[in-house]
Amino acid sequence: MTDTRRRVKVYTLNEDRQWDDRGTGHVSSGYVERLKGMSLLVRAESDGSLLLESKINPNTAYQKQQDTLIVWSEAENYDLALSFQEKAGCDEIWEKICQVQGKDPSVDITQDLVDESEEERFDDMSSPGLELPSCELSRLEEIAELVASSLPSPLRREKLALALENEGYIKKLLELFHVCEDLENIEGLHHLYEIIKGIFLLNRTALFEVMFSEECIMDVIGCLEYDPTLSQPRKHREFLTKTAKFKEVIPISDPELKQKIHQTYRVQYIQDMVLPTPSVFEENMLSTLHSFIFFNKVEIVGMLQEDEKFLTDLFAQLTDEATDEEKRQELVNFLKEFCAFSQTLQPQNRDAFFKTLSNMGILPALEVILGMDDTQVRSAATDIFSYLVEYNPSMVREFVMQEAQQNDDDILLINLIIEHMICDTDPELGGAVQLMGLLRTLVDPENMLATANKTEKTEFLGFFYKHCMHVLTAPLLANTTEDKPSKDDFQTAQLLALVLELLTFCVEHHTYHIKNYIINKDILRRVLVLMASKHAFLALCALRFKRKIIGLKDEFYNRYIMKSFLFEPVVKAFLNNGSRYNLMNSAIIEMFEFIRVEDIKSLTAHVIENYWKALEDVDYVQTFKGLKLRFEQQRERQDNPKLDSMRSILRNHRYRRDARTLEDEEEMWFNTDEDDMEDGEAVVSPSDKTKNDDDIMDPISKFMERKKCMLKQRAREMKESEEKEVLLKTNLSGRQSPSFKLSLSSGTKTNLTSQSSATSLPGSPGSPGSPGSPGSPGSVPKSTSQTAAITTKGGLVGLVDYPDDDEDDDEDEDKEDTLPVSKKAKFES
Repeated sequence: MTDTRRRVKVYTLNEDRQWDDRGTGHVSSGYVERLKGMSLLVRAESDGSLLLESKINPNTAYQKQQDTLIVWSEAENYDLALSFQEKAGCDEIWEKICQVQGKDPSVDITQDLVDESEEERFDDMSSPGLELPSCELSRLEEIAELVASSLPSPLRREKLALALENEGYIKKLLELFHVCEDLENIEGLHHLYEIIKGIFLLNRTALFEVMFSEECIMDVIGCLEYDPTLSQPRKHREFLTKTAKFKEVIPISDPELKQKIHQTYRVQYIQDMVLPTPSVFEENMLSTLHSFIFFNKVEIVGMLQEDEKFLTDLFAQLTDEATDEEKRQELVNFLKEFCAFSQTLQPQNRDAFFKTLSNMGILPALEVILGMDDTQVRSAATDIFSYLVEYNPSMVREFVMQEAQQNDDDILLINLIIEHMICDTDPELGGAVQLMGLLRTLVDPENMLATANKTEKTEFLGFFYKHCMHVLTAPLLANTTEDKPSKDDFQTAQLLALVLELLTFCVEHHTYHIKNYIINKDILRRVLVLMASKHAFLALCALRFKRKIIGLKDEFYNRYIMKSFLFEPVVKAFLNNGSRYNLMNSAIIEMFEFIRVEDIKSLTAHVIENYWKALEDVDYVQTFKGLKLRFEQQRERQDNPKLDSMRSILRNHRYRRDARTLEDEEEMWFNTDEDDMEDGEAVVSPSDKTKNDDDIMDPISKFMERKKCMLKQRAREMKESEEKEVLLKTNLSGRQSPSFKLSLSSGTKTNLTSQSSATSLPGSPGSPGSPGSPGSPGSVPKSTSQTAAITTKGGLVGLVDYPDDDEDDDEDEDKEDTLPVSKKAKFES
């Protein structure tokens, strides 16, 4: 069996002066070679990992508090605490610490002399203790001055605290307080205020335990009523005894627990209401007071959790129909305070707390309470529900899905929450806003779990849209049956704005669930009715809902919008807004600008075809004219797909051949220089293709690699000769390597090859631009009687028929005039 005496929790004090739980484990003491001394070791009970390894330094001040706590500081801003499960374990470790430091285990603190100055060290050697003045009425001023003078010095504070503890001085001071009150000695009461306040700043747990005891705490509060800076004393004791009443809704049988609750409430009151706000220099002096309250709360929550009878009675009475309304309200308020109390706990303790409540049936109990008519009870139950949702939304989702198998939709917990949101009577809808936030947390896929066997998102969203969404959208559907909202008062508008905010969140995060719901229930058309509301914030919520849908660029949504003409309410609102430059104007323009920039073709066409006449006069922004331009470009591409494809080809600088034209292109003819023809007339026949293919395709391939395009050629009629004009147009679909079927006479091969070599030398007789070359301007071919016979299958077809083709052709002819026939032959191929 595990030794529970050594079972501890390790705490560290954070920057906010709150204790952070570092884990639960078992403590031991022993010599650590690395640290060269006796040390405290805490190993986690879960996995045995080392939670704490702290050397027991001879000069470190260790404090023993409340019989089960040991607190110390290892650095200037690094405080540690061990909270023991049993007093015996605390005493055992305390003895070890005192043994190392050479101290008597009966003391509750070991002195720390680190901060003392040389002068104080000398004083300490000469005066081992601090002698307090006798506790008399006439010496109160002297006592107050002594306390004030001791606070700046750590050593003097330590000596003063020890003197106060050893002589029972606090109780003597409180006896003087009664004397001063009876004599109405205001000056003495002012001195006592300063003395008690100074004792708080000594920051000693042993002194707090005396002052916060049942017999002393009210007198301590009484001393703090007489602040010298106030003209009249405060009445804190009157408030605590008469106004603040302890209601024991469920009898607490443990007297220790009851006393701890009273003590914690009063100490919390002292900290929050009685003590003046500490200065920057005094703030750290009250750290022990914070710790005292914190550990008290931990103890109270732990003791209540362990009292199964108490919690069982609590939930039994909450759900019992025979419980009267006043009693039930007290029970709910207690549970609310209990949950609020748990928020100060560390995560591990809070987990255990909520698991205990869940096992006791807190969610079924809340379901019963939320179904009641009492507004105050429902409000408290809502606060409890919010604690549960924030702690573990998956636990709540699992519960509501399980109860759906047994109960009707009307009494489901989540539907009760939605109904309370819808029926909130607060003009500002404070409760509805809180509930909407809780619903948003519950339907947020980001905090849903996914396991190997099931996906919480799929299961819960399927449940939500089947059983709950109709309840959420009911006020929206009821208020939008006509062309304008049937109710347009401020409270209704606020409620609908909350519903739209949640629906917009669903559009963004729920994909197909919300899409199916919107399209099947025609939700967007109903939402856009609210564009006619007199409340601008509601109209903008409706617009934001549509904008979120359009932003998804989902064609299912787009077809639904076009089919139902759902831009009409938006355009109408835009025109009704007129020339006013406001948020509505900007939001609508931004939506159309998004459609233009993202080039959503279907919506662009729909808007221009149906609403252009209403929008064409808007010229202070270019959005609508830009939409019109997009539409025209889109229509032009639809009307002339060849033009669209050729523009795309030209932009990409490459040609593609349409597969359908491959069978049609059976042969291609081209002109050659007549000077190169040996027989005067050359006929290219298909039969010679294989023989001449390599010689002919070599210059053509080089040219095609260099230019990456085909040029159309037109032979001009030679003015100086009687040669007929031969026009060659190739019917190409645009592949990079067109296939040619060529046949040359036997005398052509050598001539073409030699011509290719000749044209590569600038200034040679056959080179372009030479005065005597066959293709140069003004030259006449040597043989005019020879003609080339050329046929093209399919007739003369241009690549693209542009409107300016004639002008371009003239320019092409001028360029061709400067080329020799040999060059033209290459281009034509």
